Amino acid sequence: MSTPYRGGLAPVTDEITAFDLAVTGRIPAELNGRYLRNGPNPLGLDDPGASHLFLGEGMVHGVRLRDGRAEWYRNRWVRSAEVARRLGEEPRPGPTHGGMDFAANTHVIGVAGRTFATVEAGALPYELSYELDTIGACDFDGGLPGGYAAHTHLDPATGELHAMAYFFGWDHHQHIVLDAKGTVTRTTDIPIADAPMMHDFALTERFVVLYDLPVTFSMAHAEKGTPLPYAWNDEHASRLGLLSRRTGEVRWFEVNPCWVFHTLNAYDDGDQVVVDVVRYPKRFVDARLDTGGTPTLDRWRIDLASGTVRETRLDDRTQEFPRMNERLTGRPYRYGYTVATHDLVDVVHQRDLAMEDLPDVAFDNTLIKHDLERGTQQERRFGRDAYVGEPVFVESGEGEDDGYVMTFVNDPERGAADLVILSAQDFTGEPVATVHLPARVPLGFHGSWVSD
Repeated sequence: MSTPYRGGLAPVTDEITAFDLAVTGRIPAELNGRYLRNGPNPLGLDDPGASHLFLGEGMVHGVRLRDGRAEWYRNRWVRSAEVARRLGEEPRPGPTHGGMDFAANTHVIGVAGRTFATVEAGALPYELSYELDTIGACDFDGGLPGGYAAHTHLDPATGELHAMAYFFGWDHHQHIVLDAKGTVTRTTDIPIADAPMMHDFALTERFVVLYDLPVTFSMAHAEKGTPLPYAWNDEHASRLGLLSRRTGEVRWFEVNPCWVFHTLNAYDDGDQVVVDVVRYPKRFVDARLDTGGTPTLDRWRIDLASGTVRETRLDDRTQEFPRMNERLTGRPYRYGYTVATHDLVDVVHQRDLAMEDLPDVAFDNTLIKHDLERGTQQERRFGRDAYVGEPVFVESGEGEDDGYVMTFVNDPERGAADLVILSAQDFTGEPVATVHLPARVPLGFHGSWVSD
């Protein structure tokens, strides 16, 4: 069986607990909490889930920082019933939706003092303990009518946590709002044809921005056993939806065919709505990252008066996993951070390889800091054979870039990973601190800084 879990994505086979980690530099004393990151880590490379990057069982990695020390590192598989069974454990209690019990592998977030591993497409999140042990699947005390979402966006003014859920068995997508206590306060069904995948969305002060793009559920793929039966659909129009947070009404705007996994940020600008995304220009095959062309940082400017959308390119370098200071979610902002990536199609052509024979994934050893006001970028490169994950911004002061950028970086000399803490204001300088972990952290998806 062909598998993408090679090179930097190769799974680890053990769960580790380590205390009092070695540190180079000095961990800022105000960083009290946990840096957490989720990602697929299949139990075995012969498993069906190991055939697709999105289907491996989730493993959460975490480092706890307190009082200038790195107190512990832990990595734990998310215990779906099947994972628990294979590890010789009793299944955790909890609900399911649509018969789906999946070891959530996409994101890990803190909500009202609780920790959740999240995933999309109909499955429920899994609640974890502070030490990352699995408590069980969660529907927020019965508040979820169905599944949840991989990505959420917190309104910094209201404390509301927004999500967009989808499921192939629905004729709609669902906007879900949690309050600051983690209680579902509102769900809104939005009719959408063809059951499209909606990995992420955007939030402004007035709107929830929906991406209705032409990767949709495919019954033909499902019937032939495709592990993730979503595919490009030429018959499905590409459009953006503005869901009014006040009235619940949706207005749709056509855009050029494309695909978007991730939002950088969005905000209202008078009679316009600005949406910054990492945009793929062309069709996908079986929702594979390596067939969508070069992902670039682009801007949609939605004009409410004319009903049109203007597209501009913010940076044409290949990049992914955009993050920013989430205190400005839905507000005008200046700085963003991404991971530089390779164009996999170009790599295949340059090395005369079949796509399934790629030696590693597209991630590079470089982070990019974007100054959107000036239209400039800074690059922070790590070691030649290093690979770097998603950059997470942690604020420490009043200024937008007054804070730290944290990420896991593979250290090829040690054969293990480091948690690297950069000063956002000295992005290309020496790290503020480097926490040396006892094991390799495979490349994964998304993470969070969860303050104590």
